[in-house]
Amino acid sequence: MRMKIENAWLVTMEGEELPYKGDLLIENDRIIKRGDCSADAADEVMDGTGFAAMPGLVNTHQHSPMSLLRAFSDDLKLMDWLDQKMLPAEANMTEEDIRAGARLAMAEMIKSGTTTFADMYIHMNTIAETVEEIGMRASLTRGLVFLEPDGGVRMTEALHLIDRWHGKAEGRITTMFGPHAPYTCPPDSLSYVIGLAKERDLPIHIHLAETLEEVASLQAKYGQTPTEYLHSLGLFEQCHVLLAHGVHLAESDIQLLKGLRGGVSHNPVSNLKLGCGIAPVHKLLQEGITVGLGTDGAGSATTLDLFEEIKAATWMQKLQYGDPTILPAKEVLKMATLYGAKLLQLDHEIGTLSPGKKADIILVDLNKPHLAPLHQLESLLAYGVNGADVDTTIVNGKVLMYRRKLLTIDEEALLDDVQSRSERIVKGV
Repeated sequence: MRMKIENAWLVTMEGEELPYKGDLLIENDRIIKRGDCSADAADEVMDGTGFAAMPGLVNTHQHSPMSLLRAFSDDLKLMDWLDQKMLPAEANMTEEDIRAGARLAMAEMIKSGTTTFADMYIHMNTIAETVEEIGMRASLTRGLVFLEPDGGVRMTEALHLIDRWHGKAEGRITTMFGPHAPYTCPPDSLSYVIGLAKERDLPIHIHLAETLEEVASLQAKYGQTPTEYLHSLGLFEQCHVLLAHGVHLAESDIQLLKGLRGGVSHNPVSNLKLGCGIAPVHKLLQEGITVGLGTDGAGSATTLDLFEEIKAATWMQKLQYGDPTILPAKEVLKMATLYGAKLLQLDHEIGTLSPGKKADIILVDLNKPHLAPLHQLESLLAYGVNGADVDTTIVNGKVLMYRRKLLTIDEEALLDDVQSRSERIVKGV
């Protein structure tokens, strides 16, 4: 099966290459040619005139079923939000609620240009089944908390997820180990997970230094920052690591992260909305540390639109450092594509529009008043586009949305279903 996208603006994300007009030729699940493909035959031809074709966005930190709790408990401090609202509501969720919440998140992500996401939650087999059915690409992990007696059960579930799903769904699903955070994983338990991850050559996905309270808690308990704690257990030398948030990092912490295999998932909208702070993204990038973008769950961020994260990320850094040249458009777009792919160890397959890579592609409709006129396309994508401007979403060569219509999800039925479920879940909380 061959598909051709003709006469689009190609935003390749390769090196310093500038956008240019051209075609993309896709065979089965891969891009096989880029540029002038006018002489190449195709079974399906898509007119890309007036559209920007770019790599699908990569959401490097998510809790997808929390979409059912969107705008339910806003304007609270993080621990109040978590203890008083999120945890009690989540305790009311059934496995089918988890499935519905994941479907809702995937519908939103597809409609706003995300083709790959990293997810940490419970009932991960159910989420994996939903990924397989809908057609997205995902890196999945069962969250592990070792402060309660059921830590062993969670570990068993994590291993089952890895054994059952790693490399499955046409290779669209990969897995990680997911110790929740330094403050919920004592040294012995975390060392055990690190050893398993090293043995199986799998990455670790863990929250890090999201709040000042977390930093103070670790200092009181271990006399270390959260970063020093992870470093002392050998995490950074032994594993590829995806660190979610990384808001409160001292200069000494950043030096410990230099040379890290993996990097940091920056979640600017959630961090802003919860008043957590501004991560030192500019310093991290200066030190050669990979930084991607994530949304966190919709329960905190409200939106899963990565184009909103792109804007927030670059504007926050410009403001923080008082320098408008920091984190320019091309760099922040790479954070949402190539750098995110690197964090998930998928940059050999996705993240750029390169022949040989998987056909994970989005088309952005530029034929709109707020996107005219066209001067510098990368600036327009970073500072002007929002998720509703995404017209077409392709994953693994399969069209999941065309002309804003979802093709693998019944959107109307989904919206009816999640409304009734969410009302039951939050009742009395």
